[in-house]
Amino acid sequence: MLDEWAHDHEGYIHQGRGSKSGGCARVNQRKSAVARPWGRKFLGFSFTNEEQPRRELTPKAILRFKERIRALSGRTRGGQHRTNGRRLAVYLRGWLGYFGKCQTPGMLQRLERRVRHRLRSMIWKQLKRGSVRFAALCKRGVSTDLAAKTSGSCHGPWRLANSRALSLALPSAHFDSLGIPRSTGGR
Repeated sequence: MLDEWAHDHEGYIHQGRGSKSGGCARVNQRKSAVARPWGRKFLGFSFTNEEQPRRELTPKAILRFKERIRALSGRTRGGQHRTNGRRLAVYLRGWLGYFGKCQTPGMLQRLERRVRHRLRSMIWKQLKRGSVRFAALCKRGVSTDLAAKTSGSCHGPWRLANSRALSLALPSAHFDSLGIPRSTGGR
């Protein structure tokens, strides 16, 4: 006879082969605990410690999201940013389908800003030379003065991804055209 597994909300209880009267039950001590809801994690969610509790993302879920975004949008990754954007969009749609149900929209907004910042950094890194960067910024409507200052800057891609020039050249609408979903519903 096969062993029966039962899921007991916070822990797993294993019904082993025991006596004919019903068997023995073992509780996995690592997975079961008695605690307040905001002190427990369940499937990537936790609850806030407020009068009216809200679902929030656990720190581990946020860390895994950031690691996955970093892997999918590597700044030294070859290929066009449209291809990388499509690959990232597939992951984001699935992630938002599950974790979009959290009730703390501020965290989703911060993660969305981080994704767009990461994409701007990736695109800036791929342009490599100052003359190519200058031409790309001017082509996207950035003034020549601002384009010259930004393309000649000694700061790295991550810092410049937050600059005014890159925000003008690569607005959120550009990433919308790539199919990158918004966690905030287009706000």
